[in-house]
Amino acid sequence: MVLLGSKGGPAIRPGGPWPTSSLLEIGGRTVVVDCGLGVTRGLTDAGVNLKALELVFITHLHSDHVLELGPLIHTAWTAGLATAVSVFGPPGTADYWHGFLQAMKFDIDIRIIDEGRPDLRQLVDIVEFGEGDVLVEGGLRVSALRVDHPPVTDCFALRFDHAGASVVFSADTAYFPPLADFAAGADILVHEAMLAEGVDRLVARTGNGARLKEHLLASHSFAGEAGMIATAAGVGRLVLHHLIPADDPLIGEADWVAATRKSWAGALTIASDGLVVEVADDSSA
Repeated sequence: MVLLGSKGGPAIRPGGPWPTSSLLEIGGRTVVVDCGLGVTRGLTDAGVNLKALELVFITHLHSDHVLELGPLIHTAWTAGLATAVSVFGPPGTADYWHGFLQAMKFDIDIRIIDEGRPDLRQLVDIVEFGEGDVLVEGGLRVSALRVDHPPVTDCFALRFDHAGASVVFSADTAYFPPLADFAAGADILVHEAMLAEGVDRLVARTGNGARLKEHLLASHSFAGEAGMIATAAGVGRLVLHHLIPADDPLIGEADWVAATRKSWAGALTIASDGLVVEVADDSSA
């Protein structure tokens, strides 16, 4: 697993990290989870040949998770993609994709004529999902759980299982105890995290103050709450991801660790852009 973009929220600042996206290689499949701004560069920097793009999962339609879905697929197409890509996302994903195709109609049509490319519109299969099994194929099982991320109702945690290995992505969520059952026994839980001491400074920088703070407190999890979920689930490793704030100069890795250790004593990783987390399953042992 490569954490391509590690920050929560869509804004980027000089020298700061990119919004949320991850690469998961499991069961011989190359999987992209969420497509925040920067995902295409992150994948190429991780050594992925964009022509191999195959499976994409979107947890919800906030821009820091879906903004670069269309540009990623289009860029892969210009790099030589000629095989099908399956995109799994919540209701509304098809509307996003059709809107992107309409916006890029001139470019797509002229490249088909001028460069002899296959029709991009025929290469992409959009599958909208709800709770339960999302994909069961070739030993890989992907399942979804609706989490608590108001006012977004269609926001889903995702669990990937293959050959004894399991990785769970919390998506964006407030503290949500049912997630512990969903993640039970997973090798890795990738959970969003927020630090209370950085919230006020973050909202002061954005200009929408009290309203943004209200959203953050209602819709996201503190690092200690992520630790509580990991402890209840009995996971092998907790990875703090979608960090809020991720670019506060007064907050470092030690602060994230200290907040999480109050509720989690196991293996712990704090996300940063490009960080690799090893996943081993029986097929690779």
